[in-house]
Amino acid sequence: MDSEPKTILELVAHGIDAHVGEVYIATKRNGEWIEMGKEEFRQKTRHLALGLYDLGVRRGDKVSLHAESSAEWVICDQAILTTGAAVVPIYTSMIGEQIKYILENSESKIHIVSNDELYSETEGLMDGIENIESVISIFGSQHEELLHFDQILEKGKRLDEEQPDLFDKLKSEVESDDLATLIYTSGTTGDPKGVMLTHHNLISNLTASLERVPFDAEVGEGERMLSYLPLSHVFERTVTYMYLCLGYPIYYIENFEEIREDFAYVKPYFFATIPRLLEKLHTAVKVRGQDLSGIKKQLYYWALNRGENYDPEHPPTGFGALLHAAADKILFSKVREMMGGRLIGMVSGGAALSPTVYCFMNALGVYCGQGYGQTETSPVISVTDPDHMRVGSSGRPLSNVKVRIADDGEILTKGPHVMQGYYRNEEKTQESFTEDGWLKTGDIGRIDEDGYLFITDRKKSVFKLSTGKFVAPQPIENALTSSGFIEQAVVVGFQRKFCSALIVPNFENVKKRFKTKGLDVPDNLAKSEDVQERIQQEVDKVNRDLSPWEKIKKFRLLEEPLTVEEGELTPTLKVKRSVVNERYKDVIDSMYEEEGDEKREVRKID
Repeated sequence: MDSEPKTILELVAHGIDAHVGEVYIATKRNGEWIEMGKEEFRQKTRHLALGLYDLGVRRGDKVSLHAESSAEWVICDQAILTTGAAVVPIYTSMIGEQIKYILENSESKIHIVSNDELYSETEGLMDGIENIESVISIFGSQHEELLHFDQILEKGKRLDEEQPDLFDKLKSEVESDDLATLIYTSGTTGDPKGVMLTHHNLISNLTASLERVPFDAEVGEGERMLSYLPLSHVFERTVTYMYLCLGYPIYYIENFEEIREDFAYVKPYFFATIPRLLEKLHTAVKVRGQDLSGIKKQLYYWALNRGENYDPEHPPTGFGALLHAAADKILFSKVREMMGGRLIGMVSGGAALSPTVYCFMNALGVYCGQGYGQTETSPVISVTDPDHMRVGSSGRPLSNVKVRIADDGEILTKGPHVMQGYYRNEEKTQESFTEDGWLKTGDIGRIDEDGYLFITDRKKSVFKLSTGKFVAPQPIENALTSSGFIEQAVVVGFQRKFCSALIVPNFENVKKRFKTKGLDVPDNLAKSEDVQERIQQEVDKVNRDLSPWEKIKKFRLLEEPLTVEEGELTPTLKVKRSVVNERYKDVIDSMYEEEGDEKREVRKID
């Protein structure tokens, strides 16, 4: 770049100029890939921006965006920013009352929604939201009161013909310190808070993050970026800006359940992820070995074990390298092929990645980075890079980010990445900063002698047993869910004598184990003594590595997984502990009311 960009708009414009392929952005919709070139993207962004201006959107306004990730989402984002307004992204999983709160609190002037299915969440509430002047449907609507995306494009096209210099004028007036986005945290407690991030916040974080990625500005043929996380989350949005500013084509998938097919089609070069995908992949690899027998099965699990104990900071040499090459031929190369065969790396964020999965993914011969941050920090605070890996760590802080640990272990941070505050919530803003201006992250962690940051748990998640011992539940939960038979786990024990857990089994893998052993699959797996015995064995494995007060003494199996829709998880799949504790209060209480467990005779399915 000739000069340092001051806005996201300038950053993306540079990438458009640098892009040389036929496909700039592709979106999978109704099972078909719809490809868009850069000129179509540029023209639609221009006309939409002018169409929004014609509707009355001006610098300093807010425009909400409730849509799935797609080329159109990015076009809306860039068009809104061009007018000088701020984007208010809304998760597709949010319910009507949550959306209403965000629309009113943000004072959004225009609401953009992708389709009638999403609009149904707020249809009955929209008349009561006085600040919304118009609602736009991206893909058309049966509701007469909604404006159509194409109508706005046509308005913009006419205005462009009348005032051909207006688009560039609007764009040039956007300043670095202008509010770029208002992102409502999905927080695990309380009402969502609107995080104010400027263009400078996002650019400073993006450019520093680029120093850590394993790809550069020289885009090679066939190097495609895959995206499956929601653009409404700042992590995926910042990663998308990264791709766009360098000129990489992006492929937005439609359905997470089809990601293996999408890997095969896109053959991605890089992608951002959350731990759950990698955990599922690791579990699938572990379970697949059960179909083998004899020496093949022994070699398969030998290779798997080498992967799970791989140290990316100190790769094997000499004879160890030869053994790794053998494991690669047996297993690792096949997993790479399953992920498209061209992958050079991925970065995981949103939650802690278990050391076992982290080691295994890096053993495959691709870079698997781990980052740490939050919406309030634009979002990256620290992240690994291929030359600086350490098991259990989220890497070193970015070059323009300061981090220190408070006396109580809380991670504090300061720098250009830190938000401007919470919109219309001065009280919460003040609570989030120390007296000398450091942002309180709410996370507990430590920094080792080499500057690597380690996250222990959420400050509010750490609980105290009635014995006086403190327990950080997240590492225990990560260890439990690394089992192929456990899908989800929530550790409880606040003001109790010992730790217990609510566990959702991986029902598909449990069923498969029953069938492999020639046993009938019970009607209710969660209540089956055979299943409980199998899960007990997995809990026992985890307990072996825990301190006495951390050990899981009892557990209960849940029949249904925790979901975003039921309010038990945030959109980034973090557990809302207060909700879970309340919803399953009777179940939790039952684990502390029993005096003892009678010994059961069960058929083992191990």
